[in-house]
Amino acid sequence: MTYLFNTPEQQRQMLDVIGVGSIDDLYSDIPQDLRLQRSLDLSPPLTEIELQAHLSELAGQDDGAGSRVCMQGGGAYDHFVPAAVDEIVGRGEFYTAYTPYQAEASQGSLQAFFEFQTLICRLTGMDVSNASLYEGGTAVSEAVFMAMRVTRRHGKVVVLGSVHPEYRQILTTYLTRLNCELVEVPTPDGTADLDRVADALDDQTACLVVQHPNFFGLLEQAEQLSNLAHKCGALSIVSFDPISLGLLKRPGDYGVDIAVAEGQPLGIPLQYGGPLLGILTCREKFIRKMPGRLIGQTTDRNGKTCYVLNLQAREQHIRRDKATSNICTNQGLLALRATVYLSLLGKAGLREVSELCCRKAHYAAEQLTNIDGIELMFDRPFFKEFTLRCQGGTENIRKKAAAAGFDLGPELTSFANFSGMNDANDGLLVAVTETRTRDEIDRLVDVLKK
Repeated sequence: MTYLFNTPEQQRQMLDVIGVGSIDDLYSDIPQDLRLQRSLDLSPPLTEIELQAHLSELAGQDDGAGSRVCMQGGGAYDHFVPAAVDEIVGRGEFYTAYTPYQAEASQGSLQAFFEFQTLICRLTGMDVSNASLYEGGTAVSEAVFMAMRVTRRHGKVVVLGSVHPEYRQILTTYLTRLNCELVEVPTPDGTADLDRVADALDDQTACLVVQHPNFFGLLEQAEQLSNLAHKCGALSIVSFDPISLGLLKRPGDYGVDIAVAEGQPLGIPLQYGGPLLGILTCREKFIRKMPGRLIGQTTDRNGKTCYVLNLQAREQHIRRDKATSNICTNQGLLALRATVYLSLLGKAGLREVSELCCRKAHYAAEQLTNIDGIELMFDRPFFKEFTLRCQGGTENIRKKAAAAGFDLGPELTSFANFSGMNDANDGLLVAVTETRTRDEIDRLVDVLKK
């Protein structure tokens, strides 16, 4: 346990530097009725030995994904992380340069980010990738703002109801003060109806936002949806699962303008929900409208290869309110993890992981739906995640599984605003990655049958 000094003399020195008389002065802007008017209800003080034992006891109550069978999905997944990823990223020259600002970025960091961009472009079939964004949810919103800048349409955005509910909530929050209409196309059958989407699009629409595979784990008609957006002059935005591209067609191959993703499956552990990695790619003609960092390769005056931050006139440290976004940093360390992970797997390795996820997920779905009272909620193709309909609700199923060491979910009722769905209370997501075994799946089925 680290010992941190915080003596009265040190407190006084810090207060003097920032120019306030007391610690209470730091909270002068907080109204009195919002302040706690009593002392904190803390237990009696402990000795250092007692405190360490108490904290160890509390920490022992937590279960990580490695100590149970994790079949939870909904945007973050229990994929295998090779040991080499931790070894390389844990080196001091990378680990301590987590978020270098523009003038501080070393050639080693810039080269690593350039390699990240290159790998993401090859993975997606897109022309340009930035390096990088915060996480998948805000990446969707940044893509929407980018589409507005490109099309110069600011009045309407269309998003499918099968896009992750949290992504839609983030987008709603971002658009609240922009006088932009956010139109959600209901997907009661799990995937989009092309006619309903076409009816929602018009010449005022900046973009169409699609998730493929979607929140329910299902495959959308991504190419047809992209074509619908282009017919009305809007941009096509797709949020994808990076692992799925080992099997599925790449966004760049079916006409998408901006492709975004949550990069957590690429060598990043679950770690209690964050930090995560946002990925954003686009067509080359939109490069000046792209948010975030962009690393370029060039030669110095001696003819040696070197790396630079390109097109910085787009960024907030130069253009302030005219910048393409307010992103002032990035997830550099996690982008490096993704770079190492993809380099280790290669094309063949990524395809193998993708195939294992798909095959094991379909085996699990087949076995689970042999149990009375459990069936697939949607009769649609899926990748590594699927939605079960549990007669009588999902709580009993989850509790039985959890008691036996299996974590399922989330439940659809955990999310607000499911467009057009009447039976969300019976819906349960199950994700199966390459880490799951046939024995684990069979044991789960036996538990639920009993």
